[in-house]
Amino acid sequence: MFSFQTRFSLLFCVGFGAGVQAQPIVLPEILITANRTSRAVDQTIAAVTVLDRPAIERSQAIDLPSLLKTLPGIQISRNGGSGQNNSIFMRGQESDHVLVLIDGVKVGSATAGLTAWQFLPLSQIERIEVIRGPRASLYGSEAVGGVIQLFTRRTGEKNQTFSVGIGSEQTAQLTANYANLTERTQYQIGLEHTQTAGYNACSTRNQGIGGCFTIEPDNDAHRQHALSAQVKHEFDPLTVSAQVLRSQGRTDYDSSFNNQVDFVQQVIGISAEIPFHDHQISRLQLGESRDEAENFGRAELPKNQYDTRLYTFSWQHDWTLSAAQLATFGYDFHRATIDSDSPYAMTRRDNHGVFAQYQVDFQPLHFQISGRFDDNEQFGDYWTGHLGLGYEWSPMIRGFASWGRAFKAPSFNELYFPHFGNPHLEPEQAQSWEVGLRGHYAAFAWELSGFYTETTQLIATYFDANTGAFFPKNIAETTAKGIEFAATWALSPRWSLEGQIDVLRAEDQQTGLDLPRRADYTGRFGVTGHFDRWQITTQGIAQSARHDDVLNQVHLPGYLTLDLLTEYRWSSEWTFKGRLSNLLDKDYEEARYFPAQGRAIFLSVHYRQ
Repeated sequence: MFSFQTRFSLLFCVGFGAGVQAQPIVLPEILITANRTSRAVDQTIAAVTVLDRPAIERSQAIDLPSLLKTLPGIQISRNGGSGQNNSIFMRGQESDHVLVLIDGVKVGSATAGLTAWQFLPLSQIERIEVIRGPRASLYGSEAVGGVIQLFTRRTGEKNQTFSVGIGSEQTAQLTANYANLTERTQYQIGLEHTQTAGYNACSTRNQGIGGCFTIEPDNDAHRQHALSAQVKHEFDPLTVSAQVLRSQGRTDYDSSFNNQVDFVQQVIGISAEIPFHDHQISRLQLGESRDEAENFGRAELPKNQYDTRLYTFSWQHDWTLSAAQLATFGYDFHRATIDSDSPYAMTRRDNHGVFAQYQVDFQPLHFQISGRFDDNEQFGDYWTGHLGLGYEWSPMIRGFASWGRAFKAPSFNELYFPHFGNPHLEPEQAQSWEVGLRGHYAAFAWELSGFYTETTQLIATYFDANTGAFFPKNIAETTAKGIEFAATWALSPRWSLEGQIDVLRAEDQQTGLDLPRRADYTGRFGVTGHFDRWQITTQGIAQSARHDDVLNQVHLPGYLTLDLLTEYRWSSEWTFKGRLSNLLDKDYEEARYFPAQGRAIFLSVHYRQ
C-alpha cells in the first residue's frame, strides 16, 4: 500500500553500525530517498540503511565520516584526523560516484566533484538515509554507487538539548538545539562548535614522494562553527517549509603549497507541498548549496580561492492511481557556478532533467520502473532507467532484484582546470544488477545482497611525456562485484549483537589490477549490554589489505580496530557518555603517508528536556 504514513516493525533498519538496542523496536520508518516518495523500508526494492537521531547519538561519533565508516557497503579513506579530506567509496565506485542530498538539495563542490564530508556537522543531522545502488533514473548525475541523504534537525515535539564534550588532542565540542511547535507551525534552531589541536596528518616518513609531498612535523588543527534552522507552517491545504545548514571554520593541513584553508559549507532550501483532491500532491523546492574554500598559509605563495554554488529547482507530482499504484513525474533544474582566482574556461553549467516513475504493489509482488532524460549544456543528452521487482516470500522474508543505468558528468576541474582540463570528456557510464533478500523477526533481522556493476568511459588521469603535463581522458573500464550481509540479534533484554560482512572485488578491466583504496573484505561487529542505568558497547572494524595506487605497487596492510562505548543515564534528563577509540592503539593508514588516529578518548555530558 502507498501512503504518506506507514508503520512497521523492523529492527535492522536503524541498527546496523549505530549500536543496537537490546530489544525489538517499533518505529514509523519511512524511506524517501530510494523512490523520491514515502515508502516503508522493508518494501523498498534496494539495499538501504536508515539511521535516526537516537541511532546517531548511540554511535557517539564526533563527525560524519566516522559514522558512515560503520555502514554496510561503504569504505572510507581519510587523509588524517578531523577536518582532513575524506573519500567515500560505495560498492567499489569512485568517490565522486555518490550523490549527496541535504533536505532534498544537491550538495558538493562543482570544481572537485566531491562532498566535503569532514565539514558537515553531525550534531545537526536528524536522520540519514543510505541507498546502495544506482538511482540516476530519479536524480541524474552522480547516483552511480548510491545516494546518501542527510536530513537536518527537526522534531514533532517541543524539546531542548545541550551537550559538552572534551577529549584527546585538546578536542572540545559544544552543541545546543531548541525546538517548539504550535498548532500549525514547527521550528527548530541548533548550534555546534568543535575544535581540536589534531595530530600530524601527514607522516614524517614521507620524503616528498607521495601523500602531501612535504615534511611538516606539526599538529594540524581544526575549528568549526555550525548552525541549523528549520521552520514549517501549514496554511491548509498548503504546507511550506524552509531549512538552512551552515558550517564554517579553519583547518590546517600538510602541503608543499599552502597549508591552511578557511571553508564554508551552506545549504538553503525552501519547499511547498500542494495536495490536489485526496490522491494527488505536488512538491516544489528551491535550493542553493555553497562550497567555499580559501587556501593560504605561506607568505611567499598567493592565496587560492574557490567558491562554487549549485542552484536547484525541483517540481514533483505524485498521483495515487489506486491503493496499489503510484505514478510520479517531475522536472529538475541544476545550475553550477564557479568564482575562483584560477582562470576556468567556463564558470557556469546548466542541466535540465525530466523523470517518471511507476510503482505497483500486487501482493506478494512489488514492481517499480523509472526513467529520466537529462539535457546538459556541456555534453548533451543522456537517458537513464531502472527496473525493480520485489517478492514477499512470507510476512517475514522479502526478496528483491533490480537493474539500473547511471552516469556521472565530468567536474569543472576535469573539464576546464587551467593546464589540466579536457573539455572533450564524455560522461562516465555504468550499468548495475542487484539481488537481495531480507528477513525480520521479533528479535532478529538480517539482509543479504549481491551486486555487479560495469563502468565504462571512466575518467582517468594520464601523463604526457612529450609535454610533461597530466590530463584526464575517457578510457578506463572497471567492474565491481560483491556481497553484503548485515544482521542484528537481540539475545535478551540485556544483550544484543550486530555484525556485517562486505566482500568486494573492484578492478580495472584493461589491466586486471585492483582499484586503489578498496579492500576486498570488510567486517564489522558490535556487542551491547544494558545494566540498569549503564549501557556498554564493544565494536570493531576489520579490513583486509588494499593498494594505494592504480599500478598496485603501494601496499596498505589490513587492520583491526576496537572501540569501547559507555553510557550512564543519571536521570531522564542527564546522560554521561564516554568513547575510547582505537582501543589497541593500532597503527594503520587508509591512504599512504596519512596515519589514522591512535588511541583517543572523548567524554561528554548530555541534557535533554
